[in-house]
Amino acid sequence: MRILAIDTSSLAASCAILEDERVIAEIYSDTRTTHSQTIMPMVEGMLNFTKIKLEDVDLFAVSVGPGSFTGLRIGVSAIKGMAQVYNKPCVVVSTMETLAYSLYKCGGENNIVGICCPVMDARCGQVYTASFDIDNDMHRLTADRAIMIDELYDYIYNIKSPVTLIGDGIDVVYSAIKEKDEYTYKRINISSPQHCMQHAASTGLAAYKKYKAGYGSVSAQELAPVYLKLPQAQRELLTKQNISK
Repeated sequence: MRILAIDTSSLAASCAILEDERVIAEIYSDTRTTHSQTIMPMVEGMLNFTKIKLEDVDLFAVSVGPGSFTGLRIGVSAIKGMAQVYNKPCVVVSTMETLAYSLYKCGGENNIVGICCPVMDARCGQVYTASFDIDNDMHRLTADRAIMIDELYDYIYNIKSPVTLIGDGIDVVYSAIKEKDEYTYKRINISSPQHCMQHAASTGLAAYKKYKAGYGSVSAQELAPVYLKLPQAQRELLTKQNISK
């Protein structure tokens, strides 16, 4: 199965083509350029140098959130446009799944990794997070959620297995836990820097695993971003409205 995947959920943007679990090609850019200007030229370039035609793609995948409100809309729109032309199925992938799948099969039989907690900085002392059992074929343990760092600490404190943090929220979470509890801090592993941003290859891998496991697909028309928080402008407007009442 040939999969084309996109991730534009954060400051970085990437696209990838996979054949089942094998990554054929990936283009990744963290130039802080507007995704609307970069993602389609990246896809076009990747298709050109791999000699793969868009109509030969079997499945389209995209990270739908949480993440950058504008970035998510750009990625979803890009995949929607390509899949709709050829009436191909799509798989939606949580940004948390994209991050977690960077560690897929890292543990092996003897090198236990434990629980993966992706963390994205959601500002105001909050993080987007979820948790996955890396040693149990990436089994999801919690839903995606936006929570305070103190709440995440409470969750990690009660986990008996090793915990690995991954994502752009590592520094803020790691330092907060160190101040709270040295013992819990020492139980936590952190991923390498190259894993701290989302990569479309992981989006494609997660999509393939979900599709093969029977989670199914959606049509291009059904694709939509998933937001766990209102955009900043809307939150500020609601605050002003409440104050004026």
